[in-house]
Amino acid sequence: MTDAEREFVEYVSARLPSLHRTAFLMCGDAHLADDVVQQTITALYVHWRRVSRADNVDAYVHRMLVHKLVDEKRLSWSKVRLLGSTPEPERPVLPHDEVAERDSLVAALAHLPRGQRTVLVLRFLCDLSLVDTAAAMGCSEGNVKSQTARALAAIRRVLDVTEMAGRNSR
Repeated sequence: MTDAEREFVEYVSARLPSLHRTAFLMCGDAHLADDVVQQTITALYVHWRRVSRADNVDAYVHRMLVHKLVDEKRLSWSKVRLLGSTPEPERPVLPHDEVAERDSLVAALAHLPRGQRTVLVLRFLCDLSLVDTAAAMGCSEGNVKSQTARALAAIRRVLDVTEMAGRNSR
């Protein structure tokens, strides 16, 4: 194994859980997230020598991930359902409060448009800077700021409605 291949394996091994979490939160589908991460890692391997010389490898990889997700959503076959209904995903066993919190956050993210959802995931869950988020999304910093403000307002409304409905049903 060459030094470049060793660096690649170390990088991917360290970042794989984070990449999968990021992809899942951006698309809301664990299977699609798996596909997108796999495509990103494959492209990363092909271009590793160039990517590894980037000033911020993580930002470069996040941009690749965003582009792969957009590409995947553009394909017409991505809209095809092979089953009559989508099976429920398996969920890890967590204490009740953590499950409820995670479920409400994922549900709230699902109500947002793709750009707003992506900006929240990259900024707050991946902890990217404004500059790195703009680079990953291929847009201006001003766009990231406005998308963030709109997304936070929208997610607060969704979470408030959900919280109010939960209180009223008790």
